[in-house]
Amino acid sequence: MIAAQDLQTDFHYPHEADTQLSSDTDLEDPEVRNAKSGKGKKGKKVPGEKGKGVLVRAPGRVNGHHQENGMENLSLFEIVKLGKSATQSVVDDWIESYKTDRDVALLELINFFIQCSGCKGAVSLEMFRHMQNSEIIRKMTEEFDEDSGDYPFTMAGPMWKKFRWGFCEFISVLVRQCQYSIIYDEYMMDTVISLLTGLSDSQVRAFRHTSTLAAMKLMTALVNVALNLSINMDNTQRQYEAERNKSLGKRANDRLELLLQKRKELQENQDEIENMMNAIFKGVFVHRYRDAIAEIRAICIEEIGVWMKMYSDAFLNDSYLKYVGWTMHDKVSVQETATVTSALNARLHSKLDLYMTDRIVSMALDKECDVAVQAIKLLTLVLQSSDEVLTAEDCESVYHLVYSAHRPIAVAAGEFLYKKLFSHRGPEEDALPRRGRQCLNANLIKTTVFFFLESELHEHGAYLVDSMWDCASDLLKDWESMISLLLDEPFPGEEALTDRQETALIEIMLCAVRQACECHPPIGRGTGKRVMTAKEKKTQLDDRTKITEIFAVALPLLLAKYSVDAEKVTNLLQLPQYFDLEIYTTGRLEKHLEALLRQIREVVEKHTDTDVLEACSMTFHALCNEEFTIFNRVDIARSQLLDEQVDKFNRLLEDFLQEGEDPDEDDAYQVLSTLKRITAFHNAHDLTKWDLFTSNYRLLNTGLQNGDMPEQIVIHALQCTHYVILWNLAKVSEGSSQKYVQSSAAAASQNPLMDLPVLCVLQAFTILCDALMIFSHQIMSSGRDALEPLVFSPDSSLQSDLLNFILDHVFIDQDDDGSTDGQQDDEAGKIEALHKRRNLLAAYCKLIIYNVVEMSTGADIFKQYMRYYNDYGDIIKETMSKTRQIDKIQCAKTLILSLQQLFNEMLSEMGCNFDRSTSSFCGIKELARRFSLTFGLDQLKTREAIAMLHKDGIEFAFKEPSPQGEGGPPLNLAFLDILSEFSSKLLRQDRKTVHLYLERFMTFQMSLQREDCWLPLISYRNSLQAGADDDTMSVVSGVSSRGTTRSKKTKITPAPAKRKLPEGGSDAGVWMPREPTVQQTPVMMSSPHMASTVLREAKKLRPDEGYVGVYTMISEGVVIKKCFFCSPSRRSTGLMEDDEEPIVEDVMMSSEQRLEDLNEGMDFDTMDIDLPPSKNRRERSELKPDYFDPASIMDDSMF
Repeated sequence: MIAAQDLQTDFHYPHEADTQLSSDTDLEDPEVRNAKSGKGKKGKKVPGEKGKGVLVRAPGRVNGHHQENGMENLSLFEIVKLGKSATQSVVDDWIESYKTDRDVALLELINFFIQCSGCKGAVSLEMFRHMQNSEIIRKMTEEFDEDSGDYPFTMAGPMWKKFRWGFCEFISVLVRQCQYSIIYDEYMMDTVISLLTGLSDSQVRAFRHTSTLAAMKLMTALVNVALNLSINMDNTQRQYEAERNKSLGKRANDRLELLLQKRKELQENQDEIENMMNAIFKGVFVHRYRDAIAEIRAICIEEIGVWMKMYSDAFLNDSYLKYVGWTMHDKVSVQETATVTSALNARLHSKLDLYMTDRIVSMALDKECDVAVQAIKLLTLVLQSSDEVLTAEDCESVYHLVYSAHRPIAVAAGEFLYKKLFSHRGPEEDALPRRGRQCLNANLIKTTVFFFLESELHEHGAYLVDSMWDCASDLLKDWESMISLLLDEPFPGEEALTDRQETALIEIMLCAVRQACECHPPIGRGTGKRVMTAKEKKTQLDDRTKITEIFAVALPLLLAKYSVDAEKVTNLLQLPQYFDLEIYTTGRLEKHLEALLRQIREVVEKHTDTDVLEACSMTFHALCNEEFTIFNRVDIARSQLLDEQVDKFNRLLEDFLQEGEDPDEDDAYQVLSTLKRITAFHNAHDLTKWDLFTSNYRLLNTGLQNGDMPEQIVIHALQCTHYVILWNLAKVSEGSSQKYVQSSAAAASQNPLMDLPVLCVLQAFTILCDALMIFSHQIMSSGRDALEPLVFSPDSSLQSDLLNFILDHVFIDQDDDGSTDGQQDDEAGKIEALHKRRNLLAAYCKLIIYNVVEMSTGADIFKQYMRYYNDYGDIIKETMSKTRQIDKIQCAKTLILSLQQLFNEMLSEMGCNFDRSTSSFCGIKELARRFSLTFGLDQLKTREAIAMLHKDGIEFAFKEPSPQGEGGPPLNLAFLDILSEFSSKLLRQDRKTVHLYLERFMTFQMSLQREDCWLPLISYRNSLQAGADDDTMSVVSGVSSRGTTRSKKTKITPAPAKRKLPEGGSDAGVWMPREPTVQQTPVMMSSPHMASTVLREAKKLRPDEGYVGVYTMISEGVVIKKCFFCSPSRRSTGLMEDDEEPIVEDVMMSSEQRLEDLNEGMDFDTMDIDLPPSKNRRERSELKPDYFDPASIMDDSMF
């Protein structure tokens, strides 16, 4: 590409080196150094014969492979791309060809860089010899087709992901293999550096990116060569000094001359390397570190960090540090990550000034997680070098990140916290005992407790422990010291822990035990359980054994000390869940088990708090394991405890019911306390042998009749009755209690929502929804047909009551909710009330999803989607998705019904002469637009549903006559304006059919009307006629606009023949009623997890944002792109320019279902999606699928 005679005019090296190179690290291999004897002398060219443009290979081998592998005609680019050849062999073959004919070899190297840029052009030998450098680059630019999108560094696939590594490795090995001779011949390096410098100044992004990457890797390789030269010079100088200091009789003058000559040669080589490095730095780095493309800037900054780490004597100074400091203020995440990573690699923490430190602290709070992690790690290094650099405010900014939901950030912040608070030890601390209350770990544990309390995030102890687990696991596993702090008396002069500090310490201790036994992060931080290694499993077993041995002895003592503190006892009682129960027997710890059971019994008798009682119940459940020998002992203790409680409850109940309408408060309290204990145990234990249903039913029946029953008694009686039914249902396979369960379920469903206190009604509604779910047709799944008599279906009256309850108690304003007993001003109370309402809505939506109630009842839920989007948007969205999976047509009818209900409500409020620009009408129209977007882009799948939706909408629009008499518009005509939001989802032939169906309701005079009141009809007709000539179908292929595919496996199936509609009234067949289909829920359909406590923000849409639908037309085997309603293009920050597409509204389907839907009915092995090329040299890039909508596969990301 670059003629030899053009080198002096196009490019020259600076005469004075800006960098002084010196180091004293790794020595050069003597055997490798001896190979330098064949090095070309300075100023001389290595002779070689001119070839014919073909590299001369060693006979029988090509790039390390035998010729029978079929690689003898492959170019360097193809060899590196395939990655089947060892890089060392490829470079050795190239060096052999260079020694044979250096012009031909350089030509292949030049074309290698050109092809790596995605350019299809090639430099010929004639061009290389006779054309100027700039002319050749201009020629390659003209032949570059950026619309192809075939840029190797951004293409998808495992081969291309590996290509970048192979490209960088090739350059590094090339310089390493040529470092003793070829790079000093003043030809190869001159040509390559001149080429890369010219390409790095190109306006083509791919050229700039490829050449910058190559130049920076070349610079890194040269830095390594310079470092080796510096080491050799130092060694030679020491040898010379040692020889010269010898006495005259022992001094070897010839050796001194050889050492002087060698030092001179090394100095000359070092000067040449310095010139090359300066040429690359000034010709490429200085210009590209501030390139407009973030990825190019990131390459430069990442490599300068490598140079500083590799050769700190030369690069770790202000001349180069300024570039890192300047780029720290780059706000692009890719560049921020590169900058901080560069600083980490170079260990710049000792060189950072105050100004740069402030910027790093702000980067630790960056929204990009990768940037924040690297910044925190750098701050940790800064902290280790000096405590004075970071202020207290800087440290506090990092401290709170230990509670971050992103685990890498939390772990990095935990290490920072540990280094700051726990790593500094004075000489007096080294003399402390290793165990006990005064040991070093005890003081560190106190510090952890103080930090936990000062952070004021009391319920996040598990997140703090998880953040510090990697760096402070030894501290967190020192349970002996924790127990000592809790049980031992303080020494004279020592300040004892306060009650609040003891509570925090117990919580941290429990979290540490859980982390050691479960070996996975808390909820919200992990991506799922990972497979543990053998070492991790062994550590887990050892920790569990240690926990059992320690707490089996200490837990009864801790319970005895804190038996009256509900919060402490609740946490302590969770510890036995992590015990290895076999150790009670093997370790002869039976007496401690008896002590534990006695303490649990005392706790049950002392407390009435639900959390404490449930903790006791779960402890008995964990200990009552039939696999262990302690089962009989624990089972006896449990039976004795329950016998006493049930007998007490029956005795108190008789006295309580005999008192009539004026029960004594003490008796009511005793009944409630005992009922709480029984209910808590019934949740985890089978108490059917005590026949609790009869007692609870009597209690409920009496309370409902009299109306004066305390609400807490009613709530727990309802819950206990629910548990009775579930436990009897679990035993129904024995055939003894089926009739009892049937009568119990029927009794539980009678009069469920009477005039009771609010809390009782809420509890009754939740239990009723659960019971209806359990005793629905789902109970017969998995071959359990014998349970058919237990199936209970709610009648229309019960369904209406359930729906009215939801409308009255869920879709209300915060100020109207009275469930928090006057605590609406408290933010925590409002959040708790919202969670309760979300649970109620989720319980009812599950009834819709599983066909327990009619799907049409969902219309009253769906119409609240926009108004209550912040509170319930995710639940309603998931409900729409699941109902669509069950029956697309019925779901569409439900959606249009919800819009009709809103339209009727608007008419009743505003009258028939309303303005369509009002907020009410615009809100309905916006809701229709959201509903339309949930149908996705695959029109074939939703064809019938969309057609039925239009049919119902048209009939509704012309259902009511005009209030103005004959000649006026129908009352509901404005509904057509709302219906037009769904027109884009119709296929071409269906648009014609819908238009013909619309004309049935129209008179000739209607078609001539142009008044404002008729605009909805005009706009709806226009929406049906728009695109009527386009055969818009679903996305089926990734074929490019030129008709070529990216995958050889992709096959294009001819479009099916289009059904022609007969003339006249032939469209009636489309609207013929179909055979009634039985809606049946899939048997194994999992219950959706809808009662999430995460409150999502409403997605704010800009008025100027459009929504994009990409479709393809298949005609005669040619695929053509069609784009509707495209949003204004925005500049992207990626390497290849692209139009940034907005994310299409989702239909809330799972990723597995999305892939199945996309691939269903397609005869394609692979599927890619190509964006149309834009005006300004834009590239198509690989698109990520949206995680909700199976058809919304457009994303803002570039690569």
